[in-house]
Amino acid sequence: MSQAGDASMAEDGAHGPEFAIQRIYVKDSSFESPESPSIFREQWEPKVNIDLQTSSNLLEGDVYEVVLGVTVTVKIKEKTAFLAETKQAGIFSIGQFNDEQRNQLLGSFCPNILFPYARETITSLVTRGGFPQLYLAPINFDAVYQQQMKQHQEGETAN
Repeated sequence: MSQAGDASMAEDGAHGPEFAIQRIYVKDSSFESPESPSIFREQWEPKVNIDLQTSSNLLEGDVYEVVLGVTVTVKIKEKTAFLAETKQAGIFSIGQFNDEQRNQLLGSFCPNILFPYARETITSLVTRGGFPQLYLAPINFDAVYQQQMKQHQEGETAN
């Protein structure tokens, strides 16, 4: 096909799906160590709790903001050693996808892109707080998304 033919297809909107990262940024970040400095004298046998949240909102046209929230709470016995939290966000162009594909991109693919940035922020906060390095294992956001969809479907059939 000629270049002129390619251009006319693009102008007619006949091109395929498009995905682009416009920006990745930290939306919010915090670190608390309410029991320091006494917590540093405790035997280091941490209980780690990780909470993940994802959200997305339409900014305009086919442009979405996706926010991945990661909260890590570490306790020693019943004392909170630290709480580290970040909201890693990204702006994504997602065009020419059907609703199911777009929802999967927003609920799985985009959080997968954001997670390494969130993990680095959490690791940095923890080490700057004087605690041993915390490594967050990779997360299968595809499985998390599928589980959420299953729960949503089960909730609809129960009503």
